[in-house]
Amino acid sequence: MQALLWTCKSTKNLAQELKKKGFDASDRTIARLLHDLGYSLQANLKSINEGKKNPNRNAQFQYINKMIKAFQENNNPVLSIDAKKKELIGNFKNAGQEWRRIGQPQKVKDHDFPVGEMKKVTPYGIYDLTWNTGWVNVGTDHDTAEFAVESLRKWWLKMGRQLYPNSKQILITADSGGSNSSRGKLWKSELQKWANEIGVSITVCHLPPGTSKWNRIEHRRFSLRE
Repeated sequence: MQALLWTCKSTKNLAQELKKKGFDASDRTIARLLHDLGYSLQANLKSINEGKKNPNRNAQFQYINKMIKAFQENNNPVLSIDAKKKELIGNFKNAGQEWRRIGQPQKVKDHDFPVGEMKKVTPYGIYDLTWNTGWVNVGTDHDTAEFAVESLRKWWLKMGRQLYPNSKQILITADSGGSNSSRGKLWKSELQKWANEIGVSITVCHLPPGTSKWNRIEHRRFSLRE
């Protein structure tokens, strides 16, 4: 085993390495030679499908769409849910850029380690397909099934029961993994407890594995950084 399995050296570093081996070439010469050989700096491209394509994939999505339309026609809530990665609270660096006056960037801490009372938070989002409204519950603990259902419970208390006062059914569309996993026993158990509390029947449609980006909340609630 080698400690360094892959690296991306700059042309200056390549020039230094070549010099150690007896080849004297400037970094500009190396850049030109690489370009002539058909090389360029490129990021990784996610394109290798590790699983087999299910022949029933289209039918699965058609079924989910059919369920969504049926619930909406009867004025029942249709929710798309998902949790996102933990975020640091505080004046830390975030990816991306924004328009500011030249030479006046937003100053943030030079490290990303939480200090003192600062914590990481987990945003759990709930998107109402019918009303095109979103709800995000922010937790300071782990992304568990209990946290997922508690987020749904808070949505119902703050928004859901006002929008759907006569509803007796709720449809949830979710990814197959994470805290709301299709195989998670605690997720199902906590959902049943919540259903008993509010007296509403809950149906869950899990998106097939590897299709989480088709979850509607990805395009409406978490499509932009706020």
